[in-house]
Amino acid sequence: MNTSISSVADIESLIAALPAADQAAAALWAARDPQLTKPPGALGRLEELSLWLASWQGRHPPRLETPRARVFAGNHGVAALGVSAFPAEVTVQMVKNFEHGGAAINQLCRTFGTELAVVSLDLDRPTADFTKGPAMDEAEFVAAFRAGMDSVPDDTDLLALGEMGIGNTTPAAAIACALYGGDADGWTGRGTGVDNAGLIRKTEVVAAGAALHKGKAPLEILRSLGGRELAAMAGAVLAARLKRVPVLLDGYVCTAAAAPLEAACPGALDHCVVAHVSAEPGHQRLLSALGKEPLLSLGMRLGEASGAALAIGVVKGALACHTGMATFAEAGVAAG
Repeated sequence: MNTSISSVADIESLIAALPAADQAAAALWAARDPQLTKPPGALGRLEELSLWLASWQGRHPPRLETPRARVFAGNHGVAALGVSAFPAEVTVQMVKNFEHGGAAINQLCRTFGTELAVVSLDLDRPTADFTKGPAMDEAEFVAAFRAGMDSVPDDTDLLALGEMGIGNTTPAAAIACALYGGDADGWTGRGTGVDNAGLIRKTEVVAAGAALHKGKAPLEILRSLGGRELAAMAGAVLAARLKRVPVLLDGYVCTAAAAPLEAACPGALDHCVVAHVSAEPGHQRLLSALGKEPLLSLGMRLGEASGAALAIGVVKGALACHTGMATFAEAGVAAG
């Protein structure tokens, strides 16, 4: 366990001293790309992805030998307020499904050669009701954050992050609302499929939580409104930055978990690509606030890192093109 982190202030100190992208690796990428047998820019975002890999891995050519996916699971006190179409017990049941290989994330990780680990965080002890006080005290928050940091091995060369937690689109919406303002209904969607009455209740919960905790420092907003799995995802994002591991963020909940890092230190998410835009309406709004363009738009809203794992295939394609294509000279093709 990362015992050097014992307080929110310790986390803030790490965020204030983040490493930058490797400019030497980026320069080597820039020297190779114009020589490849294609018009400049013809591969669009695939070119951006291979540059992103090189500059954040700090090496050229970049490699994808040990991609990993991490799914963090937590339960929420606000689930008891009727904000989800499913009971909280489903979190435990789905974790067992992950462990037995039966979920969508298992199939996607298997398809794209990605190691999967599921980290359960005190599922028998939901966080507190954030409409009445902070969801976690400082010790609970730091423990969950450290669990996320500890989940990233040093040799990881790409990290896909996601979550499982019944009711967790409610804290995601509340965090976004508290960070960026606006009406709660603009951040709140149906999640697992609540009916109209459920959506009204959920929006009221988001509004109450955001009103109670807005104005706090970004990490305090995450502590006060998030769940253990959101804190852990933020910890994994930070650990990845410190270890020069590029990150694929999954949907709304994952992006909301990472957003306080960016609010605390602009540029803190520069090593992150948002894998897809969720069908949750607040996700696009959050991406606009963060200045992030999603890689995929497939109408997905499952969570469990499914969009991030799927995007690993796209990143592998980007890497294969940059490292495997012939140059004009090698192919005997006249450059334009």
